[in-house]
Amino acid sequence: MKNINKTRFYNLSGLSKFLFCFILITLFSCGRTESFLLESPDKHVQVHLSNNNSIGQFSVVFQGVTLLASSKIGLMVNKINGTKDVSFSELSKESFDNTWNTVNGKQSTIHNYYNQFRIGVSKKASEELLYEIIFRLYNDGFAYRYEFTSESMVSNGSLIDNELTNLRFNDDFRYWAYNGERHNLGPNKRSGSSLEKVRLPLVVQTNKDKFIGIHESEILSHAPFTINASSNSQTLSFNTDYSSQDQPYKTSWRTFILGNKIGDLVESNIIVNLNEPCKIEDPSWIKPGKSLWDWRIAGYEAEDDFVYGLNTVTHKRMIDFAANNNIQYLLIDADWYGEEFDQNSDPTSSGQHVNIEECMSYAKDKGIGVILYLNDIGAKKFGLERVLKQFSDWGAVGVKYGFMTGKGEAKVQHTRKVVELCAKYRLMVNFHDGPVAPSGDRRTWPNLVTKEYGHAQADARRSYYPETAVNTVLINMISGPLDMTNGWFGLNKAHSREKVFKVIPGTVAAEVAKLIAVYSGWMVLPDSPDEYLKKDDLFECVRQMPTQFDSFQVLDARLDEFVTVARKAGDNWFVGSLTNREARNLTIDLSFLPKDQSFEATLYEDAEDSHFLTNKEVYGIRKIEVTSESQLTVKLVEGGGNAIFLKKK
Repeated sequence: MKNINKTRFYNLSGLSKFLFCFILITLFSCGRTESFLLESPDKHVQVHLSNNNSIGQFSVVFQGVTLLASSKIGLMVNKINGTKDVSFSELSKESFDNTWNTVNGKQSTIHNYYNQFRIGVSKKASEELLYEIIFRLYNDGFAYRYEFTSESMVSNGSLIDNELTNLRFNDDFRYWAYNGERHNLGPNKRSGSSLEKVRLPLVVQTNKDKFIGIHESEILSHAPFTINASSNSQTLSFNTDYSSQDQPYKTSWRTFILGNKIGDLVESNIIVNLNEPCKIEDPSWIKPGKSLWDWRIAGYEAEDDFVYGLNTVTHKRMIDFAANNNIQYLLIDADWYGEEFDQNSDPTSSGQHVNIEECMSYAKDKGIGVILYLNDIGAKKFGLERVLKQFSDWGAVGVKYGFMTGKGEAKVQHTRKVVELCAKYRLMVNFHDGPVAPSGDRRTWPNLVTKEYGHAQADARRSYYPETAVNTVLINMISGPLDMTNGWFGLNKAHSREKVFKVIPGTVAAEVAKLIAVYSGWMVLPDSPDEYLKKDDLFECVRQMPTQFDSFQVLDARLDEFVTVARKAGDNWFVGSLTNREARNLTIDLSFLPKDQSFEATLYEDAEDSHFLTNKEVYGIRKIEVTSESQLTVKLVEGGGNAIFLKKK
């Protein structure tokens, strides 16, 4: 805001004095409002930022529709309210446009195109900045973060007491949200909600049929925030938890993905684009892929009387199957170095029944990588770096990190430490058991291949129903790659195994479809090799799947009801469809295929009498020739699914 110098009145007529005073009043009045129009490159996303009456406010317009009405924006820092009696100043503006190649992503290449605005926030009574707000506007959304850029901002310690921003909507709306290892929240009508700590991602469907995905990007050091939906029925606010800082710092990005369809939110790359480029100088050792898993098959009896267990004999049998079936990895889970929660279990040595060095040598000869489980207790007691170095020396390619303890900030910081140390020792990593939310950090550290950010099948000692599968694709996956341990083939008697505690609802065709619809750096297959061989013609679809797909496209979807996803793999394509507990026919438009090319479509589908509870393992396979002009109608039974392999002719 410009300072207006004191003005002296000279010998003017009455009318002239009146006009002069009017002009002065107008100038002072106008000077009280600093307004900025921030626009995306295509101008379809607009953020109107102002300090009308010295109150920091913003509103959001998407494609001509106001999504957020005038809403407060700012922080309470050291008990100083950064939304009242404030002045805004535009410090810088820039545009950025490039395309980068992913190491581990939904797409092989990503376009990063945005306009950025740096806004200074100060109190009216002071010229010193409280903090800066950085806005980035993309064609499909926007994000903002707070930065404390100078020593003076943190000279006496800087504590964010709270974020005072509220998100005010013109009308009532519905929302859904991540809910840990349970079915997701929603649909909740905002006017009837009184939830105080809603976790992210949060999906809003407005009365104008626009969708907003709210998440957090580049979680660097502070605890993740949650959303408060307990006050005014047309607003949402933030719950934050910060520690005092004595060095310049920045918060995570508050991220808003905007779309006309729910699938637009999942397809968006805003979250990864908000993170820094890859910090691993040579990431060529990071290889997504498919993995067998020893945990859920414990106690399984094969037809040749072999009983699977946590032992080297079992691991060798699984390695043999992997080597012959286009599977790249074996995941050896908990208890391989002793009971996972025992303080004395040492992850730098093998347990009683597992010879880890013999297993590693056998796997290496077969061309299979081994992923080792590590519990937080063992990592912290025996030294995280020491343990990871030992894993690397043995020849492991990755780590599954489980049951990390700690709250908020400590958990965020330890997660980053694990990821960076894993990178040092050329280890990929998968976090389980209530991990910090994926926040696009796989761009910076692509060895972070996946997280169990949701209700994985057979986990948490509860069943995982078809509507959860649909919801997971459309809500949880906004955050990033997920390890949901899909791909069960022996569904009827799975709950008789030692590590499967409840029935697994679903059809076997849906299990194959989930492997297409759910994006994950590691596709962890939970069943025994014998179950896959029993349905060898169906497993052929899994064999054909690549270690990493080239694209991700939601062809059609309706929250809580169904979803259809298409993914490119070289010259070929895979399509996966899932439904909730209702049977339905879906028409799949194949116009995404290249023009003037023919494809052989192999359909892996529910049988007429399939059912997610009573007849899970029956399926059908048929082949037809299709082109980009074709439309396929597929039938999904209750809780069922459909997978299509499109092979270029």
